[in-house]
Formats: sequence, C-alpha cells, structure tokens
Amino acid sequence: MDRLNYTPQPKPTVERLSYAAFILLSVAFALFFVMPIVWSFANSFKPAAEALANPTVLFSKAFSLENYRRLEHVGAGWYVYASNSVLIAAGTVLLTVTVSVPAGYGFSKFRFPGQGVLFALIMATMMIPFQSILTPLFLILKVARLQNSLFGLVLIYVTFQLPFSVFMMRNAFDAVPKALIEAARIDGASQGTILRRIMLPIALPGIATVAMFAFLNSWNEFLAALIFLSDQNKFTLPIMLVNVSSGIYGIIDWGALQAGIAVTMVPCIVLFLLLQRYYVRGLTAGAVK
Repeated sequence: MDRLNYTPQPKPTVERLSYAAFILLSVAFALFFVMPIVWSFANSFKPAAEALANPTVLFSKAFSLENYRRLEHVGAGWYVYASNSVLIAAGTVLLTVTVSVPAGYGFSKFRFPGQGVLFALIMATMMIPFQSILTPLFLILKVARLQNSLFGLVLIYVTFQLPFSVFMMRNAFDAVPKALIEAARIDGASQGTILRRIMLPIALPGIATVAMFAFLNSWNEFLAALIFLSDQNKFTLPIMLVNVSSGIYGIIDWGALQAGIAVTMVPCIVLFLLLQRYYVRGLTAGAVK
C-alpha cells in the first residue's frame, strides 16, 4: 500500500539548474556550428552587388538567383564540375567499400601467419603525410597513363581511404558474435553466403560510416585534384571555388563564392542526414568487446 501511495519527490534545485545550463550550452554550441551554414546560404541568395558591399549582413530584403546563374559561366560551368565530383566520389565509395569489407572480415574472423604484422603495416600507412608523396604518385599515374584522369584520381583517394576503412570494418565485424557464424556453418552456409546474408546486414552501420567518410573526403579534397588534373573540363567543385573567388582586381566575389559553397555543401548535408542513425553506431562498433 505504501508503494501505491508513493509520490515522486521533486528534483533538487541544483539538478534542475544543471540541466538548464546543459541545454543552454548545447544550444549555444549548435548555433555556433550552424550559423556559418546559414550565413553561406543567406549570402548566396543576395544580389551580387549587395553580397559584395555587405557580406557580413545575414539577410537581404531582395531575393536573387543571380549568384547561381553566374556559376554557369565559371569555366565549363558548375554542373560540369559537380558531375566530375559526383563521379569521383561515387567511384571512391564503391571501390573503398568493395575492398575494405572483405578485408575487414578477413582480419576479424580468420587467423593466418603474419596477420598482426600485415594489419600493423596497413595502419602505419595512415601516418604517411599525403603531401610528402605527391611526386611519386604523380610519376606512377603518368607511367600508368592515368594522369589527368578521373579514374586515376579515384585510385589515389581509395589508396588513402583504405587503412581507416579496413580498421573500421574489422571493428564492425569484431562486434558480431562468433556463434552466428558457427550456426551458419553447421547449416552448410559457405563463406560467401555468411558474409552476404549474415555479416553484411549486421555490420551495416560500419559500412555506412566507411561510405560516408569516403564520400566526404573525396568530395572535399582539393590538393590532389589540383595537381593530378590539368584539363579544365575534369576539375572538381573545390577547384571551381578557387576560380570563382577572385573577381576584378583580386576582390573576392562573395556572392558567387557563397553560391558555390552552398552547391558544395548540399550533398554532404543530405548524405549525413540520411546516414546519421548509422554514424554513431558505426564509429562505436567493436568498442565494447
């Protein structure tokens, strides 16, 4: 009877103040990270003259698509650079996932001589600065006749994305209980069937995380695209932003620049919103083993 008549005690004042302070601090941090995005989109819809005269003003009374129309006259046009970026990012994601998934599965569920040394060597490549091997990479692409090629640039991105991706996939597969694999083997399933029908659905958060990192890194990369591509029709969006930022006498064209930034940001934001439910689970897969 005492339990039925029990009424919960109100939270102490200190606890409520701590919770309110936490909410205010979270909102402040959210605004701090969101405001640059809002500022870029707001300036992209200003008239070009107003964006140049008052770039710090957030909103404008006039709504204009002039800045986006001007992107069509930058080089080959923003849609050409966007299509190149899409092809490169899609190729990087596809090859990275295709290689890292079976590699991570092999390091996680199989034991073979030199496994630890091989995995350590793969991880050690993450410590090599990308800028320090640009010249050897350029010579390799030139010998392979892949210099100034979108596919050659994809191979470069995949090479530097694989160590992290293999590490992520090994952790994701480590989180899968061995009992599931043993039960599938008892039922007569082959290794391909186990990987395709059992492991991949369970490790989907890790695959989504690998795909998202591969997309973002290849989509936003600038230096390799600038060095390995010489044909203007094969440039990517980050290179376009450099070309559009300089106006007459070196004055920054804020309106066109912010329009280009908005075009570049939209796919990244959409991809993150679609995969955000897998993102945290993918990063923490295998952490509690």
